[in-house]
Amino acid sequence: MEDKTFELLTKMYSDFTEFRKETADRLDTLENGQKKIESILENDIKSDIKALYDGYKQTYEKVSSLENKVDGLSSKLEKQEVEIKVIKGGK
Repeated sequence: MEDKTFELLTKMYSDFTEFRKETADRLDTLENGQKKIESILENDIKSDIKALYDGYKQTYEKVSSLENKVDGLSSKLEKQEVEIKVIKGGK
């Protein structure tokens, strides 16, 4: 009876040791994958977001500049329309 108990305990210990090794290997794999993902997020995606933001900022500035030019042209056009009406009305 003692031999069977010892054999059972020995097998359980062996199985548990193997399970611990497999679990540790899987955790190492997960940690390495996480480090790769963190690196990608930090280096690639963060720089892409910065570039997109810079592009958005440049586009916004250009649109604002164009709006100001259009507003100036509209004002000039309105003044010229008034002058034309005055000139035509004076004849």
